[in-house]
Amino acid sequence: MATTNTATNARKTNATKRSTAAKKAAQTRSANQAAEARSTTAKKAAETRREVVKTPVDRVQEYAERAALVQVGAALVARDAIAEAVDSVRGTLASRDKVEQELQLRRKRLEAELKRFERRGSTEVKRFEREAKKTRTRVEKDVKSLRTDVTKQVKPITTASDLVAARAQNLLQTGLTAGQKAATTVQERIASVA
Repeated sequence: MATTNTATNARKTNATKRSTAAKKAAQTRSANQAAEARSTTAKKAAETRREVVKTPVDRVQEYAERAALVQVGAALVARDAIAEAVDSVRGTLASRDKVEQELQLRRKRLEAELKRFERRGSTEVKRFEREAKKTRTRVEKDVKSLRTDVTKQVKPITTASDLVAARAQNLLQTGLTAGQKAATTVQERIASVA
């Protein structure tokens, strides 16, 4: 029983120690966060005070300085990138065999890229041609349909106008014939009276 009681007490003691350590750690974190917040607030306040005190000349000077520093920084970054690229090329291409291997590898990559571009271009040209052919076929079908519709609409008008023209010509011919007869009859009567 004493062993069980001792084990239980040891567990409780260890749990209490862990709890106390956790509480101390939480308290320390809380204190650190509060200190950091105060520090951040103080820094922001100091920055605001510095900004308020600046004159327009100071601001222009600051912008000019930043512009110059950006250019210098960009030049240095570019220089570092070039130096790194040269070092990497120098390291990988130390011998003639390595240079030839690298050239062959790059040639193969270039040929593969060119083939990929060619396939992509070919695919796009074929797609464009299919679309153009579909569009042409659709337009031809629409034109044919319109032509048929116009023909169907114009044909009765043409037939009617032909009928009207024939009737008018017939009427004219009838009038001429009747006039000729009347003229002949009048001439005959004039001749018989005379």
